[in-house]
Amino acid sequence: LKGGINAILQVSVKDILIGLSNNSKNPVFNTALAKATEAQKNSDKTFLTLFYDAFEEESAGTVKMSDPSIFGNKSLREKINFKLTDEEVMPIIEAEVTGSVNTAFEVLRSRIDKFGVTQPNIQRIGNSGRILIELPGAKDIDRVKKLLQSTAELQFWEVYSNQETANFFFAANSVVENFLKEETVADTTSVKDELEDLLGEVSDSLATKTVNNLFTVLTPSIPQSENQVSSVIGTAKVADTSRVNSYLARKDVRAVLSNDMKYAKFLWDSKPFSSTITATGESVELIYLYGIKSNRADVAPIEGDVIEDASQEYGQTGKPEVSMTMNATGSRQWSKMTTENVGKFVAVVLDDYVYTAPSVTTAITTGRTSISGGSMTVEEAQDIANVLKAGKLPAAAHIIQSEVVGPSLGQKAIDSSMSSFGLALLFVLIWMIFYYGKAGIFADVALAVNLLFIFGILTAFGAVLTLPGIAGIILTIGMSVDANVIIFERIKEELNKGKGLKASISHGFSFKGALSAIIDANITTMLTGVILYVFGTGPVKGFAYTLMVGIVTSLFTAVFITRLLIDWYAAKGKIFTFNTSITKNWFKNEGIEFLRKRKIAYVISATIILIGIGSLYVNGLNYGVDFVGGRSYVVKFEKPTNASDVANTLKDVFGSAPEVKTYGEVSQLKVTTKYKIDEEGNTIDDEVQELLYKGLLTQYLPETLTLDEFKPGYEGENKVGIMSSIKVEPTIADDIKTAAGWAILGSLLVVFLYILLRFSKWQYSLGAVVAVFHDVLIVLALFSLFYKVLPFDMEIGQSFIAAILTVVGYSLNDTVVIFDRIREFAGIHTTWKFNTVIDKALSSTLGRTINTSLTTLVVLFAIFLFGGDSIKGFMFALIVGVIVGTYSSLFIASPLMYDTVKKLDKKKS
Repeated sequence: LKGGINAILQVSVKDILIGLSNNSKNPVFNTALAKATEAQKNSDKTFLTLFYDAFEEESAGTVKMSDPSIFGNKSLREKINFKLTDEEVMPIIEAEVTGSVNTAFEVLRSRIDKFGVTQPNIQRIGNSGRILIELPGAKDIDRVKKLLQSTAELQFWEVYSNQETANFFFAANSVVENFLKEETVADTTSVKDELEDLLGEVSDSLATKTVNNLFTVLTPSIPQSENQVSSVIGTAKVADTSRVNSYLARKDVRAVLSNDMKYAKFLWDSKPFSSTITATGESVELIYLYGIKSNRADVAPIEGDVIEDASQEYGQTGKPEVSMTMNATGSRQWSKMTTENVGKFVAVVLDDYVYTAPSVTTAITTGRTSISGGSMTVEEAQDIANVLKAGKLPAAAHIIQSEVVGPSLGQKAIDSSMSSFGLALLFVLIWMIFYYGKAGIFADVALAVNLLFIFGILTAFGAVLTLPGIAGIILTIGMSVDANVIIFERIKEELNKGKGLKASISHGFSFKGALSAIIDANITTMLTGVILYVFGTGPVKGFAYTLMVGIVTSLFTAVFITRLLIDWYAAKGKIFTFNTSITKNWFKNEGIEFLRKRKIAYVISATIILIGIGSLYVNGLNYGVDFVGGRSYVVKFEKPTNASDVANTLKDVFGSAPEVKTYGEVSQLKVTTKYKIDEEGNTIDDEVQELLYKGLLTQYLPETLTLDEFKPGYEGENKVGIMSSIKVEPTIADDIKTAAGWAILGSLLVVFLYILLRFSKWQYSLGAVVAVFHDVLIVLALFSLFYKVLPFDMEIGQSFIAAILTVVGYSLNDTVVIFDRIREFAGIHTTWKFNTVIDKALSSTLGRTINTSLTTLVVLFAIFLFGGDSIKGFMFALIVGVIVGTYSSLFIASPLMYDTVKKLDKKKS
C-alpha cells in the first residue's frame, strides 16, 4: 500500500558447500554441484538433498565426502575425519549449512534494522535457505537490492601503479589485435559484420565504432612523468567492461604478464563517472580499472573480519567517508602493509569493487582507516558502514522472487482500497438494519467492534497490511454477518413457534441452536486459512492472516457482543421482532422441493464442467510469472499505447516478443518476459530494466525521461515508467506450483476428515468435498474460457490460489450450516422421510443462505469495481466462487449426500 519491495532471497547453499570444502578441486564434488544446480531448476527438493543424490551417483563408492580433498579438510578436521561414512558426514554438513543460513539471516536483519524503514519484516522460510524480506515504504529500490545482496567481503590489497602495467598493456593490445585479425580472416564477411556477430554491436571506447584491439575498448593510463603515476591503470565505458574482462581473462593475454605480475587480477572502481567525448559531444559513463597484486590462493593480506566498528563520517574535505576501526590483529597487519608500501598504493576492496586506492604517504599504526571516494554520497557511506558493522554474508544471496511497487501505485492502492472498504461497510450496515430492524443495529455495533479488534490485533503484532490483506478484511466484513444471521434466524424460528423472547434468545445463542453450526462453519473456514498461511508466501500469507484473525474476532463479537446488547435490550421488556415490516414474511414457510431438481442441477453442472475441461485442453490457463517464472512490469505511458506494437518493438531488444497486454487504464501495459530468467547474478535485473527502457524510449517514452526516473521507486506527480515489477525465478516458480497443489489437496483432505468426525457419516464428507471440487472446477473453467476476452488480468498465480482456497472455505461454510440443520431435523423428526428432512432443512436455512451470500457478494462487487487493477482477477474468482458455492451447497452437496445414503440403504435392504 505504501510502495516498497517484497522479496525472497536465496542464500546460495552451493557457495556454502564450496566454502566448507575449501574450494575443492575434486572432480566428483564439482560435478555433483553442477548436477544439483541443474536439477534444482525443476525440483522442489532442497539443494543439499539434490547434492547428496548427485554425489552418491557420481562417486559410486569410489570417494567419500570425508575425503581430505572435500570436507575432510583442515577447517573441519575437528568435526570430520576420513573414517566417517557419507551418512555420518551429512548431518554435520547440514548443521554447518543451517548455521550459515542463520548467520545470513542475522546479518540481513542487522542491515535492515539500520536501513531506517518502518515496520520491516524478515523471516526464514523453512530449511530452504530462503529468507523473506518486506520493506514497505522503501523508495530507493536499487539501494535496497544492493544492501540485501552485498556479501560485504572487505579486503585490503597492494596495487600495481600505471607505470608497472604500461608494458603489459602494449603487449596485450598486440595479442588482442592479432586474434581479432585471425578471426576476421577465417570468415569472408566484412570486419564489421564479423565482429558484430561475434561480439555484438558496440559503441567503443571514446571515439570509434570498430573493435580491432584492446585499446578500442580500454584507454590505458600511461604516465609521462612521475607526477602522473597513479593507481588507476585504465579507463573504459561502462558498456565495454564485460568485453575488457573477457580480453584480460584470455590465456594468451595473461601469458604476456611478467613473472612479477602473473597472479594479477583486474578490478573496476565502485562507481562510474560521466564524461563528454570532445569529437562528438556524446555524454558517456566511464569507469576506472585497477591492477591488484593477488597471489596463487587469491587471499587478501587483510580481510574484513578484522573490522571492529565502522561509521559514516565527513573527511577533511567535508565529503562523506566510511571510518573503520580495526582489532589488535588487524592493526598490526595494517601497520605492516602501510609501512611496506610507503610511496606506493593500497586498495580497499568491497565485494570485488575498488572503493579507494590511495598512495600511502606514512605508515598507519593506529588501526584506523577510511574508505572515501570523490562522488560517494552520504547514503552510500551509511550503507557501506552498515554492512561492515553487520558483518559479511557467509555466502552470496540473490533475489529469486520480488515484487516492487512504486509510491504512485501504492497511493492509488490506498485510495481504491479505502473507497471499496467504505462502500462495502456502508452497504452491510444498512442491509442489516433494513432486514433485521433493531437487531440489525446491534449486529452493526458488533461488526464495528469486530473491525476494531482486527485492526488492533494487526497493529499489536506489527503485521504488514497489503492489498490482499485489505481484501481479507473486507471479505471478513461480508462473512462476519453470517454468524449474526444464523443466530437471528434461529431466534425468529423460536419466536414463530410461540416461545417467549428471552427463551428464544437463549435458544438462538445455545449450542443446540445456532452455536453448533457457527463453530463448525468457522472451523472449516479456519482450516483452509491455516493451510493457505502455511503454503503461501508474501501477500498471500497476509491475506490468510487477516482472514484467520477476522474469523476469530467475528465469532467472538457475534456470540458475546451481540448477546450482551440483545440481552440488555430484551431486559427492558420492549417489543423485539428481529425483522421489519417489509422483511417479516420473507423466506417464511418456504416449501421448495430441492431434491426433485437435483438431476437438472447435475446436468447443468456436468455441462459447464465438460465445456471447461475442453477449454482447459484447448486454451489452457493464463499462468502468471508465479507459476512459470519470468519478470513482469506494469508500465505507465503518457498516452494510450497499443500492446501489439509495443510487443513487436520489444522483440528486438529481448530476442523474442514478450507478452504485453493492457493493464487497467488504456495508457498502462503489463509486460512479461522470460529474458535471462535462468541466469543468476545480481546485475541481471538491472540489465533487463535497462533493455526495457531502451526498447521503449525511441517511440513510447519522453526523450527527457532518464533511466532512474523510469525505474520503480521514483516519485513524481505524473510518473511515467515502471509502476511495479514482479520477478520469479523458475526454481521458486516450481516450488510455488507444488505448494499450491498441496494446499488445495490438503484443505480438501482436512475438511473431509473434520466433517467425518463431526457428522459420523462419510456421505456428508463426500457431499461437501465433491461440492467443493465442483466449485473449483467451474472457477477454473471460467478462467480458461474468458481470460482472452475479459478486460482485466486473469492470471493463475498465488493470489488465484488464495481465491480458490477462500472459495473452498466459503462453500464449506455454507454446506456445513445446511448439514448441521439436516442432522438436527433428522434427530427431531424421526417419522419424516429422509428426502423431506433434507428439503425442509434447505428451506429453513434459505434465508440465512441468501442473506450471507448477498452481503458477501455486494462487498466483493464493491472491491471489484472500485479496487485496484491488480486485484480484479482475484475478486472475479471470489465472486464466481461465492455464486457457485451457494448453488452447490443447495443443489450438489445435499442431493449427492442424499443419493449416496439412499443407494447404501438399498444395498442393505
